[in-house]
Amino acid sequence: MIVYDLECRNGYHRFEGWFKSSDDFAEQQESGLVSCPYCGSVEVAKAVQAPRLTRKGNQLPATVMPRRDVQAPASHPETSTPLANIPLPPQAVELIHKLAQVQAETLKISRYVGDSFAENARAMHYGEQETEMIHGQATPKQAQELLEEGIAVVPLPFAILPPEQAN
Repeated sequence: MIVYDLECRNGYHRFEGWFKSSDDFAEQQESGLVSCPYCGSVEVAKAVQAPRLTRKGNQLPATVMPRRDVQAPASHPETSTPLANIPLPPQAVELIHKLAQVQAETLKISRYVGDSFAENARAMHYGEQETEMIHGQATPKQAQELLEEGIAVVPLPFAILPPEQAN
């Protein structure tokens, strides 16, 4: 698997894309199958990204560098506050609330299938079971296999508790 940082034509939206190979990315891009999840633009290109280098399992780092908090830009009034503590813009807060509301409404009309999500999705896709909206758990590997089979799956933006664990 190859993970690319992608961005839409204007560079406004940046997102991740997972592909079997660089050729797979090129084929999907040429076919118009790669699109921005924010604005829907199919004019998507690889973004500049740092290489992902990994050590061999038997190599340990000589020293571990202490973590330094990134400071807020000088134009921000709390210049000594780490970026993680800067409040979100009101538009982002509104968007998060809308996403949570859409997810809650969707879950009301969807059936929870737990760990058998992949099996149920396949059965519906291949006509072995009546089609309905479902939600549940799938491993990343199961989700990837479903996508490779042409079965559309979407991760929920917010974690949910199984019905038996909810209050």
